[in-house]
Amino acid sequence: MASFMDMLGSMMQQGMAKSGGTRMSNAFGGRGGLEDLLGGLGQMMGGSQTAKAPTSASSGGMLGNVLGQLANNKAALGGLGALAGALLGGGSSAARGAIGGGGLAMLASLAFSSMKKAGQPLESPPRALLEPQNDMERQALENDAQVIVKAMINAAKADGQIDRDEIEKILGKLQEDGLTPEEQDFFKTEAQKPGDLSQLVASVGGDIELAVEAYAASLLAIEVDTEAERDYLKQLAAELGLDPRVTGHIEETLGVRV
Repeated sequence: MASFMDMLGSMMQQGMAKSGGTRMSNAFGGRGGLEDLLGGLGQMMGGSQTAKAPTSASSGGMLGNVLGQLANNKAALGGLGALAGALLGGGSSAARGAIGGGGLAMLASLAFSSMKKAGQPLESPPRALLEPQNDMERQALENDAQVIVKAMINAAKADGQIDRDEIEKILGKLQEDGLTPEEQDFFKTEAQKPGDLSQLVASVGGDIELAVEAYAASLLAIEVDTEAERDYLKQLAAELGLDPRVTGHIEETLGVRV
């Protein structure tokens, strides 16, 4: 069975767009923020209850929120550390499963922070920032990851279909990270379909948390350097019912203009 959290982690680590890694690094406050994050995570994973939030978080970034919300979620903490290590050049396919949880946690942290800054805080911490307590909760995270994976693939079709060469190029990157045959088939099938924004929006189902995560992931999937891509993102935000203040905070955090 395909693991959509693993697929999401691989797609975020390897990058569907050249700027994807840079944008994730921006979200963590650049290289210094990533190093701070790894240090703070190391203390927390080691059991320190006095670990300080990264210094870059004090300037309004999202890292303080990340560490605070993940204090009791060791799996997501480890995954976020694996993702940060990958962005610093120390990642490997061996960390694939961990990075999946870290990728979803990063998007959830971005959603949590952006909603809060826009004056629309979520009523409870995002699902991906909480330790799943049972199979139902674990499956809910897989379902979220599947929607987000589809959002990234759909965004890549914003200025036309993904051609066969591009599909193979992306698959080549993902295979380096251990994409299973079943996951490869899923990616190929989705990539070869025509873009379908209405179906994507329907799959989000009005879940504001998932909507913000899907929008953020879409920004990581494309360069946003054509009018077609900008128009797609604006339409995506409108169809998902996202407040411009929320999308503005996401774009600012990732360092991209739409």
